[in-house]
Amino acid sequence: MSRVYGDPIEVWVADGRPVRFVWRGRLYTVRSVLEHWVATRDWWKDLHPEAEESSEREFWRVEAAPDGDIGVYELRFDAATATWMLSRAWDRS
Repeated sequence: MSRVYGDPIEVWVADGRPVRFVWRGRLYTVRSVLEHWVATRDWWKDLHPEAEESSEREFWRVEAAPDGDIGVYELRFDAATATWMLSRAWDRS
C-alpha cells in the first residue's frame, strides 16, 4: 500500500538521475531507480488553472534508504518551477 504526500524535498542529481534527497530532515541515498517517466500533458492545469506555463513533470520511482532500511519513494521534478517533491511512499508490508 502507498501513501500520497506533497512534501517539498531537496534532491542531489548526478548524470541526470537523483542520487540523494532530504525528506523531513533525513538524508536518503538512492540505491536504485525502479521507474522513470515524463508527463508532458497539461492535465494538472485543470486542477491548478493559475499555472501560467505548461511544462514537463518528471517522475522517478526509487529504492532509497536513510540508514539500512530501504523503502520505495516516488520523486517528482516540476520543470516550470525547478522544484522537487516527494509524491508517494510505499509501505514495506
